[in-house]
Amino acid sequence: QLQLVESGGGLVQPGGSLRLSCAASKFTFDYYAIGWFRQAPGKEREGVSCISSSDSSTYYTDSVKGRFTISRDNAKNTVYLQMNSLKPEDTAVYYCAARRFRCSGLHEQYNYWGRGTQVTVSS
Repeated sequence: QLQLVESGGGLVQPGGSLRLSCAASKFTFDYYAIGWFRQAPGKEREGVSCISSSDSSTYYTDSVKGRFTISRDNAKNTVYLQMNSLKPEDTAVYYCAARRFRCSGLHEQYNYWGRGTQVTVSS
């Protein structure tokens, strides 16, 4: 069973930065693609970014391209989401999720989920 734990959320002013971390428990972590999703109150869960297991290909939703960067450190079983130039519309609970090998934009295709970390962008 793969367990995921997010950290790094918080309150930040518009234009600020945060780095989210997703730490995994399983030693075969490098077999898994890791996606970041977010959900704001009253809205559907949205795919933000993903990094694949094999060649570490990365994917971003259009609204975060150029501002967010996803990376992974397989030695530490951790994926990071560096978020820069944050906007109020980035406010949400951010979740990381895992599925074998390849990324998907559909949250239904992820087998393992963390509990989420709150990101609030406000002045």
